[in-house]
Amino acid sequence: MTSDPATRARPARGRRAPRPSGDERELAILTTAERLLEERPLGEISIDDLARGAGISRPTFYFYFRSKDAVLLTLLDRVTEEAERLTSAVFDDPSPVQRWRRALDAIYTTFRAHRAVALATAEARHTNAEVRQLWAGMMETWVSRTAEAIESERARGAAPDGVPARDLAIALNSMNERVLYATFSGDWPAVPEQDVLGVLLDVWLTTIYRTTEPPAC
Repeated sequence: MTSDPATRARPARGRRAPRPSGDERELAILTTAERLLEERPLGEISIDDLARGAGISRPTFYFYFRSKDAVLLTLLDRVTEEAERLTSAVFDDPSPVQRWRRALDAIYTTFRAHRAVALATAEARHTNAEVRQLWAGMMETWVSRTAEAIESERARGAAPDGVPARDLAIALNSMNERVLYATFSGDWPAVPEQDVLGVLLDVWLTTIYRTTEPPAC
């Protein structure tokens, strides 16, 4: 007689459960790292902490990552990819206000959800060239996209001419970086978290259009 599906799926007594795949182990390390970063700085987290939290041995950890910094680099790469996915289409929005609002909200939402990674990255950039390079690449993407959008708004007469669009884009994105860092870390003075998105949007609109009410398309 054929047993029911639940019985067939149950492993025989004494048999080891299936081992996690490499991807599952790597994800477990990354999940553990992000959780621990919410509790303490990277410098206070050991390889043994990461391995134990992921349910693996120390030698197995080194099969996936060469160091704690490599774990942070991978976490940052995943967060920047998430932010890139969220921001990649927002500049197609025909409404200027909604375009900038959605772009800022995508960045804010992503880094708020991963604030421990963002704060650890801010610290590691001073000593880790790879982290610094990855962050710079992400910033360059946002700067280039912002500059292109500003130039487009100027070309259609919605935004006045002024300083070079790229310089303006660098200043605005650098402001985002500093303001969000202060808000997420509590590095006083800081804009309250519930207000930060509105404040940033107001500064962006005022700077780009010289008003908070850009002309409609």
